[in-house]
Amino acid sequence: QVQLVESGGGLVQAGGSLRLSCAASVSISGFSINTMGWYRQVPAKQRELVATISSGGSANYADSVKGRFTISRDNAKNTAYLQMNSLKPEDTGVYYCNLQGRYYSEYFDRAYWGQGTQVTVSS
Repeated sequence: QVQLVESGGGLVQAGGSLRLSCAASVSISGFSINTMGWYRQVPAKQRELVATISSGGSANYADSVKGRFTISRDNAKNTAYLQMNSLKPEDTGVYYCNLQGRYYSEYFDRAYWGQGTQVTVSS
């Protein structure tokens, strides 16, 4: 009912930049999107928060990416972006788009996840 399509991942050298995109496709009527964001994961480690952005544009970042990454969204296109600058090898991982929203009859938001896109930063 809610599908997230991610793009923009790839291989980049340390100090380079990438921009990730996450487009939400909603197949049901009466659905409202609240927050969108990205989490990342490496093998044998728990998925961690990278950045989130509210429907009003309020952004939150992990301390490790603050000052280097910028999250934004286009509400008309139901799309969120993550601009990643000054990339470091420790930024390597699978980046997952996250969406929180609700159907009109629901009292609370539910979480939805994309399939993930690989980001690899070489030293």
